[in-house]
Amino acid sequence: MIVAAVPVKDLVNAKQRLIPLLSPSERRELARTMLEDVLTALCGAGLDALVVITRDAEVTLLARRFAITILEEDENRGHTEAVALAQREAVKMGAQSFLTIPGDVPLVTGEEIRAVARAAEAGGTAVFVPSRSGFGTNSACLSPPDVMSLKFGEPSFANHLTAARERGLEPTVLTLPGLGLDIDGPDDLVALVAEGGQARSGRFLRALGFPRVRTLPPPPDNTPSERIEGEGAG
Repeated sequence: MIVAAVPVKDLVNAKQRLIPLLSPSERRELARTMLEDVLTALCGAGLDALVVITRDAEVTLLARRFAITILEEDENRGHTEAVALAQREAVKMGAQSFLTIPGDVPLVTGEEIRAVARAAEAGGTAVFVPSRSGFGTNSACLSPPDVMSLKFGEPSFANHLTAARERGLEPTVLTLPGLGLDIDGPDDLVALVAEGGQARSGRFLRALGFPRVRTLPPPPDNTPSERIEGEGAG
């Protein structure tokens, strides 16, 4: 039995690095459509159980549309803590393997997810998929689910390999193009538009006319002289 988990903090404050390019409502919709892409791929992968870890009501409604189990957090503690919560739940469920991917890898396919699962079924106790940069970990599959702890945030990929080996495990590494693309910065948006095909998130960005150059107002000048002038005006 393989349990797959997707931690989702919230949609309202998603993708802060994209603030120069997308409005708050655009970033929220991008996060929502990316999550739809990920859940669609997971549901098509034929895994035994799917879990979304969140406390966001909109995410909960979306996941229920896919008939996915909700594991509700009492507060947002971060990606690492959400994955650890899901690992513990997988142990309680009697899972042989635990797989996790983030909600911002919209080009992931069901076949890529099955490839990770097959690697675990073939004897891989710790299977990792790096981000395209090679610094982050975009998927981990552990057999059994609590064979090691996971800690995310660059350079998590190298750290996970080291941690696995320190526990006497020989990690299996899979490089997968769709799963490898996590959307964080402007270059990732360009890649999503170019490679997105029929992904909901790719269609959303194209509907915005992306790639585009967004002109933002200059930041306020907070030098002392300007503040004095402002206080004396009027």
